[in-house]
Amino acid sequence: MADYLLTLRFDGRNFCGYQVQNTSDGEKRTVGGEIKKALISVFGSVDRLSGCSRTDSGVHATAYRVSFSSERDIPDDSVIRAVNANLPYDIAVFECRRVSPEFHARYSVVSKTYEYKIYTSPVRDPFKNGLYLHYPHEIDAGLLKKVCEDFCGTHDFASFMASGSKIKDTVRTVIDADFRAVGVEEYVFSVTANGFLYNMVRIMTGTLLEIMSGKIPADSIPNIIDKKNRAFAGFTAPPDGLYLCEVRYDRF
Repeated sequence: MADYLLTLRFDGRNFCGYQVQNTSDGEKRTVGGEIKKALISVFGSVDRLSGCSRTDSGVHATAYRVSFSSERDIPDDSVIRAVNANLPYDIAVFECRRVSPEFHARYSVVSKTYEYKIYTSPVRDPFKNGLYLHYPHEIDAGLLKKVCEDFCGTHDFASFMASGSKIKDTVRTVIDADFRAVGVEEYVFSVTANGFLYNMVRIMTGTLLEIMSGKIPADSIPNIIDKKNRAFAGFTAPPDGLYLCEVRYDRF
Protein backbone atom coordinates (compact mmCIF):
# COMPACT_ATOMS: atom_id res chain seq x y z
CA MET A 1 0.00 0.00 0.00
CA ALA A 2 1.31 3.47 -0.95
CA ASP A 3 0.15 6.68 0.74
CA TYR A 4 0.09 9.92 -1.22
CA LEU A 5 -0.41 13.63 -0.61
CA LEU A 6 -1.35 15.81 -3.60
CA THR A 7 -1.23 19.60 -3.70
CA LEU A 8 -3.49 21.21 -6.24
CA ARG A 9 -4.89 24.50 -7.48
CA PHE A 10 -8.44 25.10 -8.58
CA ASP A 11 -10.65 27.88 -9.87
CA GLY A 12 -13.76 27.50 -7.76
CA ARG A 13 -16.17 29.49 -9.91
CA ASN A 14 -17.84 26.44 -11.43
CA PHE A 15 -17.71 24.15 -8.39
CA CYS A 16 -20.10 23.58 -5.50
CA GLY A 17 -17.16 23.42 -3.10
CA TYR A 18 -14.91 20.41 -2.44
CA GLN A 19 -17.22 17.90 -0.76
CA VAL A 20 -19.04 15.43 -3.00
CA GLN A 21 -22.76 16.27 -2.98
CA ASN A 22 -25.59 14.07 -4.16
CA THR A 23 -29.04 15.58 -4.64
CA SER A 24 -32.35 14.45 -6.13
CA ASP A 25 -31.16 16.05 -9.39
CA GLY A 26 -27.94 14.04 -9.37
CA GLU A 27 -24.41 14.73 -8.24
CA LYS A 28 -23.34 18.37 -8.17
CA ARG A 29 -20.01 19.32 -9.71
CA THR A 30 -17.44 19.42 -6.91
CA VAL A 31 -13.66 19.45 -6.66
CA GLY A 32 -13.75 16.23 -4.64
CA GLY A 33 -15.88 14.53 -7.25
CA GLU A 34 -13.51 15.44 -10.08
CA ILE A 35 -10.45 14.40 -8.08
CA LYS A 36 -12.00 11.05 -7.21
CA LYS A 37 -12.84 10.29 -10.85
CA ALA A 38 -9.33 11.23 -11.98
CA LEU A 39 -7.65 9.11 -9.29
CA ILE A 40 -9.78 6.08 -10.10
CA SER A 41 -8.85 6.47 -13.78
CA VAL A 42 -5.17 6.38 -12.84
CA PHE A 43 -5.07 4.00 -9.86
CA GLY A 44 -8.12 1.81 -10.46
CA SER A 45 -9.23 2.30 -6.86
CA VAL A 46 -8.18 4.43 -3.89
CA ASP A 47 -8.78 4.29 -0.14
CA ARG A 48 -8.93 6.93 2.61
CA LEU A 49 -9.43 9.77 0.10
CA SER A 50 -9.67 13.05 2.01
CA GLY A 51 -9.44 16.75 1.28
CA CYS A 52 -7.91 19.18 3.76
CA SER A 53 -10.99 21.40 4.00
CA ARG A 54 -14.64 21.69 2.98
CA THR A 55 -14.47 24.79 0.81
CA ASP A 56 -17.68 26.66 -0.07
CA SER A 57 -19.13 27.02 -3.56
CA GLY A 58 -17.12 29.55 -5.52
CA VAL A 59 -14.07 29.49 -3.23
CA HIS A 60 -10.65 29.00 -4.86
CA ALA A 61 -7.40 27.35 -3.79
CA THR A 62 -3.75 27.78 -4.73
CA ALA A 63 -2.48 25.02 -2.43
CA TYR A 64 -5.25 22.56 -1.58
CA ARG A 65 -4.17 19.19 -0.12
CA VAL A 66 -5.63 15.75 -0.81
CA SER A 67 -4.44 12.49 0.76
CA PHE A 68 -5.24 8.93 -0.28
CA SER A 69 -3.91 5.38 -0.31
CA SER A 70 -3.64 2.91 -3.15
CA GLU A 71 -2.38 -0.60 -3.81
CA ARG A 72 -0.54 0.82 -6.83
CA ASP A 73 2.87 2.41 -6.30
CA ILE A 74 3.44 4.99 -9.03
CA PRO A 75 6.38 7.46 -9.18
CA ASP A 76 5.43 10.94 -8.02
CA ASP A 77 6.13 12.68 -11.34
CA SER A 78 4.05 10.10 -13.16
CA VAL A 79 1.17 10.62 -10.72
CA ILE A 80 1.16 14.36 -11.46
CA ARG A 81 1.14 13.84 -15.24
CA ALA A 82 -1.44 11.06 -15.22
CA VAL A 83 -3.88 12.70 -12.80
CA ASN A 84 -3.68 16.06 -14.61
CA ALA A 85 -4.44 14.30 -17.89
CA ASN A 86 -7.73 13.17 -16.34
CA LEU A 87 -8.72 16.45 -14.67
CA PRO A 88 -10.81 19.28 -16.15
CA TYR A 89 -9.25 22.62 -17.11
CA ASP A 90 -10.05 24.33 -13.80
CA ILE A 91 -8.10 21.92 -11.52
CA ALA A 92 -4.40 21.02 -11.65
CA VAL A 93 -2.10 18.95 -9.44
CA PHE A 94 1.34 20.50 -9.08
CA GLU A 95 2.93 18.39 -6.32
CA CYS A 96 2.84 14.76 -5.18
CA ARG A 97 4.69 13.35 -2.20
CA ARG A 98 4.61 10.21 -0.07
CA VAL A 99 3.31 10.29 3.49
CA SER A 100 3.02 7.86 6.37
CA PRO A 101 -0.06 5.60 6.71
CA GLU A 102 -1.12 7.63 9.77
CA PHE A 103 -1.22 10.91 7.83
CA HIS A 104 -4.59 12.51 7.05
CA ALA A 105 -5.00 15.61 4.87
CA ARG A 106 -7.65 17.07 7.17
CA TYR A 107 -6.96 15.78 10.67
CA SER A 108 -3.18 16.24 10.54
CA VAL A 109 -3.47 19.97 9.76
CA VAL A 110 -1.64 22.36 12.10
CA SER A 111 -2.78 25.58 10.46
CA LYS A 112 -4.29 27.00 7.28
CA THR A 113 -3.93 30.37 5.59
CA TYR A 114 -6.69 32.02 3.59
CA GLU A 115 -6.45 35.16 1.50
CA TYR A 116 -9.30 37.39 0.42
CA LYS A 117 -8.66 39.54 -2.67
CA ILE A 118 -10.35 42.92 -3.21
CA TYR A 119 -10.08 45.55 -5.91
CA THR A 120 -11.40 49.09 -5.64
CA SER A 121 -11.49 50.37 -9.22
CA PRO A 122 -14.58 52.54 -9.81
CA VAL A 123 -15.19 50.52 -12.97
CA ARG A 124 -15.88 46.79 -12.78
CA ASP A 125 -13.24 44.60 -14.44
CA PRO A 126 -14.81 41.65 -16.32
CA PHE A 127 -11.54 39.70 -16.07
CA LYS A 128 -11.78 39.70 -12.27
CA ASN A 129 -15.38 38.51 -12.06
CA GLY A 130 -15.60 35.68 -9.55
CA LEU A 131 -11.91 36.01 -8.63
CA TYR A 132 -11.93 39.25 -6.61
CA LEU A 133 -14.49 41.19 -4.64
CA HIS A 134 -15.25 44.46 -6.43
CA TYR A 135 -15.47 47.13 -3.73
CA PRO A 136 -15.50 50.50 -5.54
CA HIS A 137 -14.69 52.61 -2.47
CA GLU A 138 -11.55 53.97 -0.86
CA ILE A 139 -9.69 51.63 1.52
CA ASP A 140 -7.27 52.67 4.24
CA ALA A 141 -4.99 49.62 4.34
CA GLY A 142 -3.05 51.00 7.30
CA LEU A 143 -6.19 51.29 9.40
CA LEU A 144 -7.41 47.78 8.55
CA LYS A 145 -3.95 46.33 9.15
CA LYS A 146 -4.12 47.74 12.69
CA VAL A 147 -7.67 46.40 13.19
CA CYS A 148 -6.50 42.91 12.16
CA GLU A 149 -4.33 42.72 15.28
CA ASP A 150 -7.52 42.34 17.32
CA PHE A 151 -8.35 39.07 15.55
CA CYS A 152 -5.10 37.45 16.72
CA GLY A 153 -5.03 35.10 19.67
CA THR A 154 -7.26 32.35 21.02
CA HIS A 155 -10.89 33.48 21.13
CA ASP A 156 -14.43 32.22 20.83
CA PHE A 157 -15.25 33.27 17.26
CA ALA A 158 -18.98 32.47 17.40
CA SER A 159 -19.74 36.01 16.18
CA PHE A 160 -17.83 35.17 13.00
CA MET A 161 -19.63 31.91 12.21
CA ALA A 162 -22.56 31.58 9.82
CA SER A 163 -25.95 31.45 11.54
CA GLY A 164 -27.34 27.95 11.76
CA SER A 165 -23.97 26.21 11.90
CA LYS A 166 -24.05 23.13 14.14
CA ILE A 167 -20.43 23.40 15.34
CA LYS A 168 -20.38 23.45 19.15
CA ASP A 169 -16.70 24.29 19.82
CA THR A 170 -16.25 27.77 18.35
CA VAL A 171 -12.86 28.55 19.92
CA ARG A 172 -10.06 29.02 17.40
CA THR A 173 -6.53 30.43 17.51
CA VAL A 174 -5.72 33.07 14.91
CA ILE A 175 -1.95 33.01 14.50
CA ASP A 176 -1.69 35.95 12.13
CA ALA A 177 -4.02 38.41 10.38
CA ASP A 178 -2.99 41.13 7.98
CA PHE A 179 -4.45 43.60 5.49
CA ARG A 180 -2.22 45.06 2.81
CA ALA A 181 -2.14 46.77 -0.58
CA VAL A 182 -0.67 44.53 -3.28
CA GLY A 183 -0.95 46.75 -6.34
CA VAL A 184 -2.84 49.66 -7.81
CA GLU A 185 -6.36 49.49 -6.34
CA GLU A 186 -5.79 45.90 -5.16
CA TYR A 187 -5.76 44.62 -1.57
CA VAL A 188 -5.45 41.32 0.26
CA PHE A 189 -6.75 40.30 3.68
CA SER A 190 -4.83 37.23 4.90
CA VAL A 191 -5.47 35.17 8.01
CA THR A 192 -3.73 32.09 9.43
CA ALA A 193 -5.39 29.98 12.12
CA ASN A 194 -5.39 26.49 13.58
CA GLY A 195 -8.91 26.09 12.21
CA PHE A 196 -11.83 28.05 10.80
CA LEU A 197 -15.56 28.17 11.39
CA TYR A 198 -18.12 28.13 8.58
CA ASN A 199 -17.83 31.43 6.64
CA MET A 200 -15.41 32.79 9.26
CA VAL A 201 -13.00 34.50 6.84
CA ARG A 202 -15.84 35.89 4.73
CA ILE A 203 -17.51 37.39 7.80
CA MET A 204 -14.18 38.82 8.98
CA THR A 205 -13.78 40.41 5.56
CA GLY A 206 -17.28 41.88 5.62
CA THR A 207 -16.64 43.25 9.10
CA LEU A 208 -13.42 44.95 7.98
CA LEU A 209 -15.23 46.56 5.05
CA GLU A 210 -18.02 47.80 7.31
CA ILE A 211 -15.34 49.31 9.55
CA MET A 212 -13.96 50.99 6.43
CA SER A 213 -17.38 52.36 5.52
CA GLY A 214 -17.96 53.66 9.05
CA LYS A 215 -20.84 51.31 9.86
CA ILE A 216 -18.78 49.59 12.57
CA PRO A 217 -16.27 51.46 14.80
CA ALA A 218 -12.61 50.55 14.23
CA ASP A 219 -12.10 49.45 17.83
CA SER A 220 -15.10 47.08 17.86
CA ILE A 221 -13.47 43.70 17.14
CA PRO A 222 -12.83 42.76 20.81
CA ASN A 223 -16.41 43.67 21.69
CA ILE A 224 -17.82 41.73 18.73
CA ILE A 225 -15.81 38.68 19.78
CA ASP A 226 -17.05 39.00 23.37
CA LYS A 227 -20.69 39.11 22.21
CA LYS A 228 -20.47 35.61 20.68
CA ASN A 229 -23.40 36.59 18.49
CA ARG A 230 -23.41 36.64 14.68
CA ALA A 231 -25.68 39.70 14.63
CA PHE A 232 -22.87 41.98 15.86
CA ALA A 233 -20.37 41.23 13.06
CA GLY A 234 -20.44 42.57 9.50
CA PHE A 235 -21.91 41.11 6.35
CA THR A 236 -20.71 37.85 4.82
CA ALA A 237 -18.48 38.74 1.87
CA PRO A 238 -19.15 36.67 -1.28
CA PRO A 239 -16.90 33.67 -2.04
CA ASP A 240 -15.44 35.34 -5.14
CA GLY A 241 -12.24 36.67 -3.56
CA LEU A 242 -11.50 33.83 -1.13
CA TYR A 243 -8.50 31.52 -1.64
CA LEU A 244 -7.08 28.71 0.47
CA CYS A 245 -3.40 29.37 -0.10
CA GLU A 246 -1.43 27.35 2.48
CA VAL A 247 -1.95 24.25 4.62
CA ARG A 248 0.70 23.32 7.17
CA TYR A 249 1.42 19.98 8.86
CA ASP A 250 3.83 19.13 11.67
CA ARG A 251 4.93 15.95 9.88
CA PHE A 252 4.39 13.84 6.78
